[in-house]
Amino acid sequence: MHLLLTADTHVPQRARALPPQLLDALPRADVVVHAGDWTDPATLDLLQTRARRLIAVYGNNDGPALRARLPEVAHEDLDGLRLGVVHETGPAQGRERRCADRFPDLDVLVFGHSHIPWDTTTETGLRLLNPGSPTDRRRQPSCTYMTAEIAGGRLTEVVLHRLPLRR
Repeated sequence: MHLLLTADTHVPQRARALPPQLLDALPRADVVVHAGDWTDPATLDLLQTRARRLIAVYGNNDGPALRARLPEVAHEDLDGLRLGVVHETGPAQGRERRCADRFPDLDVLVFGHSHIPWDTTTETGLRLLNPGSPTDRRRQPSCTYMTAEIAGGRLTEVVLHRLPLRR
C-alpha cells in the first residue's frame, strides 16, 4: 500500500496552489494523509476528488468550515498498521514521550504544525512522522512531503521529497 503524507498546505495564504509534483504524486497513492492546516476548503475538495482514499484532520489555522468536515484526530487501520493523524504534538523537546503516552495503541502517528520534517521512533515503538510543508518551508532548505509503503502491517520505505524552490 502506497501512502502520500502532507500537512500545512496553507493554500492560498502561503501558495496559490499545491505544487505540481505533489499533485502528480496523488494518483500513485492508495492513501493520502493530510495532517491539517489546509486554511481553504477548496484544497480539501481537491484532495477528496483526486485521492483514492483521504485520511485528514484539521489544524489550528483551519476555520469552522474545515472543522465541520474534519476531525481533530483520525485513527485508521491500514493493512494491519494502526495509523493516527493529528496536527499538533507540542514542542520538539519531549515529543516522543508525550505522543507515546497519548497514543499507546498506534504504530505510526503523522503530525504537522511545525513545517519541519520529522522521523523518529519512540521507546515504545511508535513511529512519528511530520512531512513538513509542500508550500511553506519556513526555516527549512525546501518545501517537502513524504511517501511511504505499508507491507505486512509494517511501515517501510519512508521517503522525504524535497520540492524545488518556487520562483
